[in-house]
Amino acid sequence: MPVTQHVLLTNNEHRDLRVITSRGAAYGDDVMYAMTFPAEFRSVQAHYPIVFGRGRDNAYVPLALFGFRERQNLFLRDGQWDASYLPILAEHQPFLIGQSAKGKVIHIDLDSPRISRTEGERLFDENGGNTAFLQRKVSLLAAIDEGVSTIPAFVAALEEHNLLEGFALDIRFADGTEKRFTGFHTIQEERLKALSAEALGKLHAAGHLLSLFMVVASLSNFRAMIDRASRLDATER
Repeated sequence: MPVTQHVLLTNNEHRDLRVITSRGAAYGDDVMYAMTFPAEFRSVQAHYPIVFGRGRDNAYVPLALFGFRERQNLFLRDGQWDASYLPILAEHQPFLIGQSAKGKVIHIDLDSPRISRTEGERLFDENGGNTAFLQRKVSLLAAIDEGVSTIPAFVAALEEHNLLEGFALDIRFADGTEKRFTGFHTIQEERLKALSAEALGKLHAAGHLLSLFMVVASLSNFRAMIDRASRLDATER
């Protein structure tokens, strides 16, 4: 497990801290996926497949998929994230939501490789106020807090209608090599098509129907991901 040192972020103790915004394995971006949530699906589905995995409590959680194996992120290139949208749960580090007697507060992981005192984006200005960079991170954490809370109801609706199923993707790379990708769940489209008007109306009334269609639409991104993986050496796939 990575070492972490989460502390309450304050302008007195952390006035000179900066955060490096480059992207790469050295900063912990070599991840296969990041959790996402329904309010983000419209943006995520434009670039990444949305699949479902099991969370810590064994419940299903939606994931934005970046690679086909552990520690593979096909969107990392030359210190940048090669997509115009970065999922929020991949962007918010090294900040976290903390809890105090007065409510929710912002924590920072001082052991994150993004922390610096000489390079990167400043968190506080000369007067101790939040910079635009920090304010952006605060907004992201608020979106995460709200968005993650909507996942259980969405997943429950999918399970109620038996719409989740495991899948196997047989990948054929440009050089002819093949690989089977498994371990995740997706929407069972035939069951979705067979839902009654009443069931569809119930999903729509609960605000789940559009999110469900976004998940289905996102699966077209597998083709682009296979193209990205095809450009790698076979040993890196």
